[in-house]
Amino acid sequence: MKRVSLKTLATIFVSAFLMVVVAKPLVAQVAPKPQSELDEKQLRSFARVYVQVEKIRQEYEPRAKEASGPEEGKQIQQEAQSKFQQVLTKEGLSEESYVQIFEVARTDQDLRKKILQMIGEEKAKS
Repeated sequence: MKRVSLKTLATIFVSAFLMVVVAKPLVAQVAPKPQSELDEKQLRSFARVYVQVEKIRQEYEPRAKEASGPEEGKQIQQEAQSKFQQVLTKEGLSEESYVQIFEVARTDQDLRKKILQMIGEEKAKS
């Protein structure tokens, strides 16, 4: 059996984490909501989740790089995914709604600026 390098394991972890955050709902072909349907509360929740996802990534990415093998890497990935789900639940968002807001912000410059400002405010609080 071929041994997986730590760099490869870290890449797999980050890719899998991003797949859950970005690609999974896209595969289900969830259409983004128009900006007019996104309220201030949803945007604030998105900003809080975004900041927490960054913290989760910063915590788990180094652990994934140091994993002793694929099984430990998978366990670390599952822990990170669980934390992500907890943050979403706490903020009242689903994976799909998180990705929808992300997609709208990606295409709408004004909304992106507003969300970036909210993210900055959330980072300042933590």
